[in-house]
Amino acid sequence: MSRYTSVTDADRRAMLEQIGVGSVKELFADIPQGLRLERPLALEEGRCEQEVYAELRALAKRNVSTEDELCFLGGGMYDHYVPALVDAITSRSEFLTPYTPYQPEVSQGGLQAMFEYQTAICELTGLPVSNASLYEGPSAVVAAAWVARAETGRRRLVVSRGVHPHAREALRTLAHAWEMEVSEAPLSDGCTRLGELDDEVAAVIVSQPNFLGAVEDLQAAAAAAHDAGALCIASCDPLALALLRTPGECGVDIAVGEGQPLGNHLAYGGPSFGFFATTQRLLRRVPGRIVGETRDVDGRRGFVLTLQTREQHIRRERATSNICTAQALNALAAVIHLSWLGRRGFVELCELIVARTAYARERLAALDGVSPLHERPVVREFALTLDAPVGEVIERCAAAGVNPGYALARDYPEHPDGLLVAITERRTRADIDRLAETLGAAVAAARTRSATGRGAT
Repeated sequence: MSRYTSVTDADRRAMLEQIGVGSVKELFADIPQGLRLERPLALEEGRCEQEVYAELRALAKRNVSTEDELCFLGGGMYDHYVPALVDAITSRSEFLTPYTPYQPEVSQGGLQAMFEYQTAICELTGLPVSNASLYEGPSAVVAAAWVARAETGRRRLVVSRGVHPHAREALRTLAHAWEMEVSEAPLSDGCTRLGELDDEVAAVIVSQPNFLGAVEDLQAAAAAAHDAGALCIASCDPLALALLRTPGECGVDIAVGEGQPLGNHLAYGGPSFGFFATTQRLLRRVPGRIVGETRDVDGRRGFVLTLQTREQHIRRERATSNICTAQALNALAAVIHLSWLGRRGFVELCELIVARTAYARERLAALDGVSPLHERPVVREFALTLDAPVGEVIERCAAAGVNPGYALARDYPEHPDGLLVAITERRTRADIDRLAETLGAAVAAARTRSATGRGAT
């Protein structure tokens, strides 16, 4: 039978007989009547392949990419240049098509890639243990929180308001299932203000830098957490770790983060990967899998799955995680990108971005009607306050082919006219000058319209 031919009526009867069911309808007997459609699906008449292609092309043209406009959006996903080498290697069938190394002894290439990735993450974070990746940044934060709960036995999490809104939302969702309490530590002048921590706190969770772009004092956060007997979890921008003190140096117990800035395209927001690194003490609580290096009976270097704490393997109901598939291909892209840059190149990339960010921050803050939201040091993005409706300003900039940044009011209602601006190596000084010109004109026009409207009223 062709694999493109659906099952026949005879096939269905045979399957139903095999499982002891009289009809397909009986399979859905437990579904409440009110949830059943009870009518055929209202599907359009089928189209030929050429017509479908034309329809999809028309839909695709409605999208605007960072290749079509000058983009200063950030907030966890960044428009970095991805060298052609990354796609060339990750597109090889050895990496692109395999699923997961259920037979590690014949998956040496894939395991080595994971091992090299783990090594790179350990070097970035300054921590001795890394797993072979997680799904993405927010789920990595949640996984770290679960480790803290298991390690301390406590049921309260203190999360900085500067942690990515998606991570905080995911944390609250899972904490409800874990019967845990989540409380937010407020921001003051852009940075986290922890306050007193009691003996019920399992972990303190902060970001480095935080969502408003401010560089946090990780060492102080770790010290406060440890004084209360809690763990310190830092959600880090991996690129910023090229210049800032590593989480390990600051005493952080678990460092996690979004890996997209490392060799992964924006691709409509995914897929990407989450990284997870921790101390030796927490090794056996690490979610997912860890690849180790060994020697075979002939003394040759080899790689093995050292720890697999997932439910599909020997841990079963005692598993510390239900992570079933590491984002190995996306993690491979990261280690290729890091290898392509090299140690010095990675630092130089961050230095370039810091310099351009400083220039952009100074240039934009000098505009009439624009001021910094905080004065803290920043790395690659910074928050501004506009003396004009930020939504209108963004629309005016977009009409000029510029996306000036992210409207903070969506996640931070206390900053109704806040704008988060992100810089990458793809944004030149000329691009920043164009942003300043466009943003200044948009703010001025929006202020004039608002003043005229008030006068008319």
